[in-house]
Amino acid sequence: MATVGRPGARDGYHCGIDAAMDVIGGKWKVLILWALDESPRRFGELRRMLPGITEKVLTAHLRELETHGIVDRTAYDEIPPRVDYALTARGRALSTALEPLGEWGREHVLGQRPTPEAAVGA
Repeated sequence: MATVGRPGARDGYHCGIDAAMDVIGGKWKVLILWALDESPRRFGELRRMLPGITEKVLTAHLRELETHGIVDRTAYDEIPPRVDYALTARGRALSTALEPLGEWGREHVLGQRPTPEAAVGA
């Protein structure tokens, strides 16, 4: 997927966060990463895990994440056809990078106490 350059930004981005947001921006991409973090999923599983996402939007986001090397799509030559989506190594690294953001959201937005794992990493 072609990136949209920012006026005056070198390489189309102002900073690393700007570049990362180009990959994960939007309402659903981070939730797709969350759904794929535990294990590979089929399309229908992802739809059930993400109530409110349309088939069209899920398909488009999966394609974009695949283009960025975040998600791997494996099609099996079976009847009925089966396709699995999984995080690549790059996708797992991105998911790991997002963990502190999730912890911040739980603590500062949802008002939950930090998990013991987060306290150890602090």
